[in-house]
Amino acid sequence: MSRDSIVIAGATGFIGHAVAQQLASRADALDVVGLTRGRKEATGGWDRLITCDLFSLKDVEQALQGARFALYLVHSMLPSARLVQGRFADLDLICADNFGRAANKAGIEQIVYLGGLIPETDELSDHLASRLEVEAALGAHGVPVTTLRAGMVVGPGGSSFEILTRLVRRLPAMVLPAWSERRCQAIDLETIAQLIDHVVGRRDAYGQTYDVGGPDAPRYREMIQIVGEELGTPRKAVGVPVITPKLSRLWVSLITGAPKALVAPLIESLRHDMVCRDRRLQEQAGLPGLSFRAAVAQSLAAERAASASSAVSLPAASASGTITPAASKKPAAYRRAPSVPVTGVRSVQRIPLPLGRDAEWAAHEYMRWLPRGMRPGFRVDVDHERTCSFYGPLFKRPLLVLQFARERSASDRQLFYVTGGLLSRPTKRGRLEFRVTPDGKHLLTAIHEFMPKLPWLIYRYSQALVHRWVMWRFGAHLARIVPVHQEPAAPSAEPLHAPSTAPL
Repeated sequence: MSRDSIVIAGATGFIGHAVAQQLASRADALDVVGLTRGRKEATGGWDRLITCDLFSLKDVEQALQGARFALYLVHSMLPSARLVQGRFADLDLICADNFGRAANKAGIEQIVYLGGLIPETDELSDHLASRLEVEAALGAHGVPVTTLRAGMVVGPGGSSFEILTRLVRRLPAMVLPAWSERRCQAIDLETIAQLIDHVVGRRDAYGQTYDVGGPDAPRYREMIQIVGEELGTPRKAVGVPVITPKLSRLWVSLITGAPKALVAPLIESLRHDMVCRDRRLQEQAGLPGLSFRAAVAQSLAAERAASASSAVSLPAASASGTITPAASKKPAAYRRAPSVPVTGVRSVQRIPLPLGRDAEWAAHEYMRWLPRGMRPGFRVDVDHERTCSFYGPLFKRPLLVLQFARERSASDRQLFYVTGGLLSRPTKRGRLEFRVTPDGKHLLTAIHEFMPKLPWLIYRYSQALVHRWVMWRFGAHLARIVPVHQEPAAPSAEPLHAPSTAPL
């Protein structure tokens, strides 16, 4: 890969398309490489697309090798496997941590991250807290990060704007909860693409964090009114303060057709004013952005132009340079890339980690504890290479076999590949990992791409539930070992044992 290349994670999203086209027009002609889990067409501003699973550190290392810059536009609110257990924040954190680790190994000069505006409060929503945690994870491994924090990005295919316009289109009148009085300083898609282009390779931006937004910050009820007027369908609105966030999530998902997993975090964030503290980057770059009304008008015009043209498989540029989505009956924000794999199991749990401990210690402790933590009759055999075989009562053959990946493990991350057993289908990518969060306070236990032999319905309501129960018990066990206010004792010299098959 050329050293004058930039790799974009989240390249096939609506912002990724816009940024790729913007970067392709640079005078210094960066080689623009997009990362995707499935889609392989290189239409638009990319020089090429690379298939990459961000949950795989090895995949990300290979994708970033030789690049100079990296752009991170990823958010994991929608399922990435056939069965997903875990909070979106934990899934996001693993992807970001992999990206930061791989960027350091590849010698990346700068990571540019598009995050969320962070209000001045000690009680952030889960969604905004996750955006802040991702920001920290990307920079935890030594690569300078330039962060652009934005609220709603107004453009065709954007999830938040898509939800807003679908609400206005489908409801003859609006019942507005208390959060509709909050302010939102949205930014148009074209300006955010130009701002990202502006900071790439700019050394005075390395390690800096910028708030970005449009010149105005209307209330959500005003935004709804503006969208209705621009659509030519003004809506009456009545405030009803008794509507709770839970009810809001329900009716927004019901009316718009957006997945609950996507709607819930966004609605939770609406309890804050999403406004910029300052806009110094935009002042420096001379890019003030469009007002909300102008941004809405431009976005809707681009959508109408796309609908009038022949259907295409990937977004194309409008006359104004704005990215427009492919024609489809289903909104672009909710469509899944056609080749995204949906097989296998992904399960992530976050467990408090005793003070001073690391992933290597936790993996050893898990393997020592599991035979005692499970029902009688389970046993774990571990050889000198730390290959772990799990046996259940009355079974002579192992239920699962885990092979320790020594060359892929470190003190803050321990990796085991699932290589066999009665409960596992053969796969080269099924794995169990123990990973310390960048703040050192928690342990992420994660299963990736595990393929069970049990029929899916049986697996979902048996083995999968047992795994979550076991990890909950292991977390309680760790909490009893070393109270957080005490220094831990020296690591135990007990023989190593491995986990039982039940968790997988």
